[in-house]
Amino acid sequence: MSSDPELVAFLKAYPTYPSTHALDHLRLTEYARLDLNGQVYLDYTGGGLYAESQILRHHRLLSEHVFGNPHSTNPASLASTELVEHAREYILRFFHADPEEYIAIFTSNASGALKIVGESYPFDSNSRYLLTFDNHNSVNGIREFAHARGAEVTYIPVALPDMRVDASQLDRELARTKKGGYNLFAFPAQSNFSGVQHPLAWIEAAHAHGWDVLLDAAAFVPTNPLNLSDVKPDFVPISFYKMFGYPTGIGALIARKEALRKLRRPWFAGGTITVASVQGDKFYLADGPAAFEDGTLDYLNIPAVEIGLKHIESIGYELIHERVGLLTGWLLTNLAAMKHSTGAPLVRIYGPTVTEERGGSVTLNFFDKDGNPLDHRFIESEANKSNISLRTGCFCNPGAGEVALGISRVELDVCFAQPGHEERLTVDDFRLCIDGKSSGAVRISVGMVSNFRDVQSLIDFARGLLG
Repeated sequence: MSSDPELVAFLKAYPTYPSTHALDHLRLTEYARLDLNGQVYLDYTGGGLYAESQILRHHRLLSEHVFGNPHSTNPASLASTELVEHAREYILRFFHADPEEYIAIFTSNASGALKIVGESYPFDSNSRYLLTFDNHNSVNGIREFAHARGAEVTYIPVALPDMRVDASQLDRELARTKKGGYNLFAFPAQSNFSGVQHPLAWIEAAHAHGWDVLLDAAAFVPTNPLNLSDVKPDFVPISFYKMFGYPTGIGALIARKEALRKLRRPWFAGGTITVASVQGDKFYLADGPAAFEDGTLDYLNIPAVEIGLKHIESIGYELIHERVGLLTGWLLTNLAAMKHSTGAPLVRIYGPTVTEERGGSVTLNFFDKDGNPLDHRFIESEANKSNISLRTGCFCNPGAGEVALGISRVELDVCFAQPGHEERLTVDDFRLCIDGKSSGAVRISVGMVSNFRDVQSLIDFARGLLG
């Protein structure tokens, strides 16, 4: 056994860790640049890391073939079309989505997928948009389409300390649909702020009351399997770079065909129509995913999505999930136990402090020995000096941030109503509005090739802040 006392203690607390050793070998062979560059990467919720073999396979594919714009029938076009459609089929297979029930629409990222839903969903004055506080801003942004068309928008709060939803309140809201109208319920499978994993059973509970369900899976699928033969959300946005790092700039909207038929696009673009007329002032949308894929697809990078999915499959979600859970547990236990000489806690964790029903994102703030918050920007600056990559801010999740940081509706109303704040509000302006409170937090997130040394480096860094 190792003579490193921290490692000995870790292995005693988490004896199954050696069963994930295959990921250490993977790190040495596919992600060697991490250790060669002395990088402690703890921002997996911000973006996954790519394996060296992904790049080499994609480069070989591009160097050995000729690919052209797929909007034609020439040989180079057909070669691109074949790869694009194969990748589309593989996405459905990866998520166990029946191609008779679901289709995959390529987008620039999860936000692009969400914009399709927002701009095309048939909101009107007899509609409801229901969503949890801890949604990403790209899900929050759909409310602007709902508001513009007169729909009712309702948020369900999350509560400290675990930042979970009150089940009874959710049940009451799900039972209150607009009869004869369109109702859309949106929630994250895993909060990108707190790491909370919400029950996927909500999907069928919502369906039973007549809701369409948007499941934001962007933070969930990098370390958890999503089986669309077991749970059947209507719309699932994905960003592939969060899963396996490369390529960036490609996501997908996995949509149930039945729900997709309800969408009405507010415009058309190249590639989305069968016929458009200038003189006749008429257009006809294409069938299937083409109707939602504006312009020319990123046909050279889409094949890299299939390469990345196969990489995840070769490792296995069970192994990834186990490794992430063990390291997250060690991180939570150690950070929660740290006390200053005054007895004041070093950190305040926003979200569950145990590993059940949570992912590998740990969001917190640091405090000095007198209980005053340390600016999250200072923490990031200090971490940078130790070559630790973490993330600070509100992570495009203002609802969760407001709850976690204790920022009230009254404070926000006063701030937004101040002269000069009607149209423009800078981050510095906002900090002045909530003087004395944190305006952001620190997020540490472990992922597929994180190891004990990464997490222990963060713990050692945190210990250096004790006073």
